[in-house]
Amino acid sequence: MDGHGPPRPLSPNAAPPEMALDGFLASVERRAFRMAELALGHREDALDAVQDAMIAFLGYRDRPQSEWPALFFSVLRSRITDRHRRNSVRRRVLAVFGVRDEEEAEDPMAQIADTAPGPAEADERQRAWKALGHALRALPRRQREAFLLRELQGLSGAETAAAMGCTEGSVKTHLFRAQAALRTQLDDWR
Repeated sequence: MDGHGPPRPLSPNAAPPEMALDGFLASVERRAFRMAELALGHREDALDAVQDAMIAFLGYRDRPQSEWPALFFSVLRSRITDRHRRNSVRRRVLAVFGVRDEEEAEDPMAQIADTAPGPAEADERQRAWKALGHALRALPRRQREAFLLRELQGLSGAETAAAMGCTEGSVKTHLFRAQAALRTQLDDWR
């Protein structure tokens, strides 16, 4: 014996920290991708943003698990903003050389797979999703973030405020304005 004694068994309710983190990331992966895809309008950029956010989030694994949702979506929000900036610079550089960005020609929202039972319903859902994506991308950044975090991700007002780095009152204001603008833009989809 080395004097350290036998390893203590884990309590039945306690998961190793790595398993808890894996479970958390698995639980937010799909929602995070949908949020990024709506915000960025491009599937590959959304996948990259979510992957970058998950890697960056590893630095927060020692924080209490109750803080993870707000922290993760704050990291994701930053990665989405970075992608917007990177894409904007890329388009400007390509425009200087007279090169058209081929990725702009195809709409990634049209590629979303849908498991609806009939083709008419699938087409309707796809057009509605595309319209929502276009309407969201037309919103100011803070309104878009408040809507995505509160409505699509289901974060509380406090979690959204923490993720956005503002007050709950600001979240309410941004969300109200986003909802009003979306109602106006998406009036046909009610």
